[in-house]
Amino acid sequence: MSSTKRSAGSANGARQVRSGTHGAEKIFIALAASLMMQGAIVSATAQTVDETLIAYAVNIHQTPMQTWGPGQGIYLGHGNFLTAAHVAGRTWFTRPKVSIGDREYPTRVVKEGRLEATDLTLLAVEENLLPLRLRLRRMRLCDAPPRPGQEVVTVTTEAAVRSRIIAPERIPLGARRFNTAIVDVAKTGNSGSGVFEVKQRCLLGIMSRKISQKRTNLVTRKEETHDVAKYFVPAAEIAAFVPPGTFDPR
Repeated sequence: MSSTKRSAGSANGARQVRSGTHGAEKIFIALAASLMMQGAIVSATAQTVDETLIAYAVNIHQTPMQTWGPGQGIYLGHGNFLTAAHVAGRTWFTRPKVSIGDREYPTRVVKEGRLEATDLTLLAVEENLLPLRLRLRRMRLCDAPPRPGQEVVTVTTEAAVRSRIIAPERIPLGARRFNTAIVDVAKTGNSGSGVFEVKQRCLLGIMSRKISQKRTNLVTRKEETHDVAKYFVPAAEIAAFVPPGTFDPR
């Protein structure tokens, strides 16, 4: 009898252990699912917030349209649009227009830079001609300088893509003067795109050019060019370039 009781007790204990194990597994699975869901929500929220910045992005068309396709620009507010100087070109000749949706707007050149100096051009459109959704917007310029490892968002009319600022020592020696640059060359916005600080949602810079490096292919022994980073004109240079009053007082 005692043997039978011990056997029954042992069986009950085993069932309790298995039951407890299954319970722990269920808790672990539920916790993992909850964490995954929270991660997905955070990711989706970040993506949604990033995508709100796309409203500031416009296309820049030369006259006639440049053969390499439309360039990019960013709306600052009060009818002002900022782009890279080489995107707008020599404005007296290219007569750049701002393109929003399927409509082009003639521009007035407020200030024109140069690719090898300050690669920025500030254009203006009569504010009352712009869509209301744009007229209500104001862009803020970042106060803090960009720092290595900082997460940023590059914005075009088609997408907002996250990237990080590269450390200056990773830039090839011959291009070290372009010391504000991001990685992810293939996926991020091209010239004239806006570079935004992730947390403050302020304008950190305007995309200017690719930074490339020559390397020898170990198989073919031929020299090849590789894109390693993208330089952007930082907020401090933008602030020095644009006329006073372009940005609203903070």
